[in-house]
Amino acid sequence: MYKQETIKPYNQGEDKTKQVEEMFDNIAPTYDTLNHRLSLDIDKGWRQKAITQLSEYKPQKMLDIATGTGDFAILAAQMLRPVSLIGADISEGMMEIGKKKVKQASLENIISFKKEDCLKLTFADNTFDAVTAAFGIRNFKDLDKGLGEMCRVLKPGGHLSVVELSQPVNFPMKQLFRIYSHTILPIYGKLISKDQSAYKYLTATIEAFPQGETMIGVLKKAGFREAKFKRLTFGVCTLYLATK
Repeated sequence: MYKQETIKPYNQGEDKTKQVEEMFDNIAPTYDTLNHRLSLDIDKGWRQKAITQLSEYKPQKMLDIATGTGDFAILAAQMLRPVSLIGADISEGMMEIGKKKVKQASLENIISFKKEDCLKLTFADNTFDAVTAAFGIRNFKDLDKGLGEMCRVLKPGGHLSVVELSQPVNFPMKQLFRIYSHTILPIYGKLISKDQSAYKYLTATIEAFPQGETMIGVLKKAGFREAKFKRLTFGVCTLYLATK
């Protein structure tokens, strides 16, 4: 078990997956605003880099795990032009916002949404050319199982592109990020989202989540034959690319 799997948004009693669903339903209306403001809009560039990792492979059938409000799915559809892209998430509240954004972007013919438990995906083996996940796998109740499912539904030779928040490893960014994530982030998050726990949970899971070389080992354990990573913005975010 990884440390972040034991961290829950609200209380220790209820199942983590249920609590994560409730949390994202709660913060859905303010999620996009907070994401962009708290990262000073840098998160948009992180997403672009994660999608660019896949451009040379020209995936036609894609799955976006923990799709949330669909930002990553929309950008992937615009940049990669797949034939189809399914956005999967456990939170109906987040996907409802995503559906409106997809309609505004006139991408309904490419992007569809499906409620899924990422630990028990309903898709057949070897279905997708590429699977993506932006800032979502940190919330899995069982990371090994979730990554194993992503590997299972990928075609042989298919790719997984993950972008995830991480802790900087070098001075002074490590110290500065710690101050920011323990003060500004939870206070501003609570102020805008009205959810006292959600952004404290965010900080706790970033600090507990395996990253860098450790995460490469986790990906290979899940069934990927190759994996690499790249730290962005002084290590505040990490890109992973894995091949089945």
